[in-house]
Amino acid sequence: MANIINDETIEYVGILAKLELSEEEREQAKSDMGRMLDYIDKLGELDTVGVPPMSHVFPVQNVFREDVVTNGDLREQMLSNAPKEKDGMFVVPRTFE
Repeated sequence: MANIINDETIEYVGILAKLELSEEEREQAKSDMGRMLDYIDKLGELDTVGVPPMSHVFPVQNVFREDVVTNGDLREQMLSNAPKEKDGMFVVPRTFE
């Protein structure tokens, strides 16, 4: 299936990409985009029945560590360094009126 990329499409893509293309570059872009779309059409012809969808070509697993509390509740220790404290919270100067 031949994909025909016209001048308006190239102009629109150039605007979106904020590119100023010369006439030679436009013709090359038309050719390149046409070939890309033809290749995508070719991939669409492949039989993918039974092929599970994937988001990555490598087997990626969760690489995050388990979230484990290691320091416990140090509220009193932290508040002991505060110049002022009220109801278990730091008291700070007002920043606006």
